Amino acid sequence: MMAEALPSLPSVPGPRGTGPTYSIAFVCLGNICRSPTAEAVMTRKLAEAGLDRDVVVSSSGTGTWHLGEAMDRRAATTLAAHGYDPTRHRAALFEGDGFAEHDLVLAMDKQNFHDIVAMASDDEDGRRVQMFRAFDPLAGDELDVPDPFYGAQGGFDEVLAIVERTCDALVDAVAAIRRPS
Repeated sequence: MMAEALPSLPSVPGPRGTGPTYSIAFVCLGNICRSPTAEAVMTRKLAEAGLDRDVVVSSSGTGTWHLGEAMDRRAATTLAAHGYDPTRHRAALFEGDGFAEHDLVLAMDKQNFHDIVAMASDDEDGRRVQMFRAFDPLAGDELDVPDPFYGAQGGFDEVLAIVERTCDALVDAVAAIRRPS
């Protein structure tokens, strides 16, 4: 019996400028659960792959409710239990000028994707916005990372599992286009 083929994953856009690093922004709604989880996971995975000098990551939100706040306690506890460092995060806002700072902007759900694309000043900016789970080899048609904020602890565990496997694929995609140090 033939194994089912995995869908092909998207490629990442090349670097915007001539700087020494490639920059990725993870964006969700409040920047206290999903996108900071992705930032923490990707930071460690880039270090493990030896890419931490070539690729920088950040996270932000499209909403202003939690600006300056630490990560949601449940998200931070879940990350810490798996060896990630959630302590440095403070919620930030993604605004239109964020396109100039990032080579790739990854939305954690469709609504945020549309909100981010609406901020783009031109087609070039718009092409740099992708769905985070487009890199998830198990996503199928479901490209939203579920928002665990109003749910139970299991939602944070599910988000971490999604983020870890998606970041694995994302590291591979970035490694293919990274610039040498």
